[in-house]
Formats: sequence, C-alpha cells, structure tokens
Amino acid sequence: MGEVGGMEKSAGKDDLILALNSGSSSLKFGVYSCGASDEEPLLTGNADGIGQSNGSFHIRSADGTSLVKRASVHESQSHALGVLAVAMSEHLSRTPVAVGHRVVHGGPHLRSHQFITPQVLGQLRSATHFAPLHIPQALTLIAAAQSIFPSAAQFACFDDAFHQTIPEVASHFALPQRYFDAGILRYGFHGISYESLVHHFGATLPERAIFAHLGNGASLCALRNGKSIDTTMGLTPTGGIPMGTRSGDLDPGILLYLLRNEKLDADKLEDLLNHQSGLSGLSSGASDVKMLEERARSNDPKARLALDVFALSVRKMIGAYMALLGGADLLVFTGGIGEHSDCIRSKATEGLERLGLTPDKIRIVPAREEQQIARHCRKMMTNNCP
Repeated sequence: MGEVGGMEKSAGKDDLILALNSGSSSLKFGVYSCGASDEEPLLTGNADGIGQSNGSFHIRSADGTSLVKRASVHESQSHALGVLAVAMSEHLSRTPVAVGHRVVHGGPHLRSHQFITPQVLGQLRSATHFAPLHIPQALTLIAAAQSIFPSAAQFACFDDAFHQTIPEVASHFALPQRYFDAGILRYGFHGISYESLVHHFGATLPERAIFAHLGNGASLCALRNGKSIDTTMGLTPTGGIPMGTRSGDLDPGILLYLLRNEKLDADKLEDLLNHQSGLSGLSSGASDVKMLEERARSNDPKARLALDVFALSVRKMIGAYMALLGGADLLVFTGGIGEHSDCIRSKATEGLERLGLTPDKIRIVPAREEQQIARHCRKMMTNNCP
C-alpha cells in the first residue's frame, strides 16, 4: 500500500474518524464512518463552557437523539477529550483509526492539511508567535489525543489552507517587502467552514459567491468559481469585522495611542483586542447576540449600538465583495449568528437589493466543519470514500 507522509494508508469504509474542532472555551466533535456518498456521523456533540463553572457536555446519535446531556465542568479541552473518550467507549464498539484536528494557524510553512509528524509539531511550535492564543492550545490537544488514542493516525486540518488561492494583490499588506517575506500576510481563517459550504453546493455553486461565517469569531469570504479570492481576517483571527470579543481591524494609530498613552505592553494589548473589544466592548460586557437582541428590544442603547456596528460592518464587506466580484450570484450565511439571527441578517443585507442582491440569492446553511475535517482525513488515508 502507499504512504501518506510516512503513514501507511489504512482507513476503509467501516473505519471511524474522530474530528475535533477546538474553540477558546469549547470542543465540538464528531465520529464519522464512510457512507454511500459522504462521511456519515455516528456521534456528534460538544463540550461548552470549558474553564468555567457552568460548563456542559452533550452527545447526539446519528439521528440527532440526545444520548448524553449534562452539566459538566471541564478544566481544559484535553480534559473534555478524556470525558468524550469514555463516552465513546460506552456508545461505540470500535475506536477511531484517525483523529482530525482543526488547527487555526500553522504559520507560513504549514498551509496544507497533513499527517502530524514530529517535524510538523516542531514547525507548529516554531510558529507560535503567529497565533499565540491558538497554537499552544492546538499542541496540547494533539498531545492529549495521541495519548488517549495511541493507535490512531493524527491529522492537522488548517483553517487558513482554503485561502491559499488569494492573489498577492489581496494577500499583501502595505508594508515593506521584507515583512511579507517573513510571513506577515493575509492568511484568512474559517477555511474549513468555507470548504464545507463549497462541498454543500457542489456543481450548483455559482461563479460569484460571498460566504459570511458569523459567530463569536466572524469573517466573510469572496469566492470566484469556488476559490477564495479575498477574506476579511488577515494575519490573525483578530482582524476583519468586529466580533464577539475581538476588535477587528483598527486604525494603526489607535494601537500607537494605546502603547504610548495607556502604557499597555504586548500582553495587555492582546487581551484588550481579543477579549475586551468587539460586541462586548461596545455593549459593556455582553457578546452573545441573542442577549443583545433582548436588551435592544428593551431600548438598551449600548446593545443596539453593538448590533448596528456589527451588522453595518458585515454589510460594508458584502458591498465591497460585490464590487470585487462584479456582482454576486449567491450570499450564504453560516455560523451561530449567521444561521440564527434574523435581526443581523436583515440589517446586514438592508438596501443591497439595489445592487442586485435579491432575496432569492441569499441562503442559510449550517456549518459542517467536523464533517469536512473527516472528509479530509479519509482522503489523506485512502480514496475508498467519495
């Protein structure tokens, strides 16, 4: 048999793949087998509120039936994975042959989905400065998965891989060339989510499409013929439109002001931009859109401002991408906010029908990142499953 990165192919139709999608305080997961035409979920679920006192743990069967649902305190994603492994042993007769990890950022040298080797781990460690909030967490979870599932192949699926098709005119920042050569460029993220949307539409995906992944982290992507040609996030997932607790793009002069006048060091500045800004900063502490909508209905001006700033930022980017593409044949909303907030979708598309974006061109499609990770893993191991 052939080999993939030094790993012998071994996944067949009946073998299981565990997909892990780690967030800042959550762990989404799915266990998949190879169906007639696609990866089919046997178990899906999530551990939420990781590191908090109000955590929860939920596992659903293939038909969506709740198998496990309880309050559960998890110290870390690794601890949640241990709880998941025990639950898997109680509901499945087989262990996974592969574990796929969503890795947000791999730096300039890791831009494609791949089998995890000691060399890949070394490259990830050396790229920590590109994503200090994400890479250490990914390394810790990978180590935990290797310990819990020692016989399983481990794969890294990079969130920025989808955006390698962005042309230089969109990937360059207006800085001296030496910074681009050092890896300071537009990487873009939410790529696994966007890949899943491309897979969902298949041959029906039109030439000009705009995808909006709106959740606690949020971004938009312009696609031509199914390929990313621009996206709002840049060097890190902090950039682009405002998000739940992240600032999005700012005038660089603001950062200089904070450094000089507020005397913030790098760590405090990072905490401000990633954990105290966005919807939370605008509303004085709330980042949950459902809660903000309730407050706005009660005439809370800060909540209304936060929602309006967020929606306006999305609308401006939709308009910009329509200009870039020469129009839009399709706009897709996904992510927790994109799927569930009528308010945000309405505000974000208000007036765009005058530019040709009519309601029949707008779709809502649930994110399927875990399933997309499973597709990549099986493809890297074998060609048995479509």
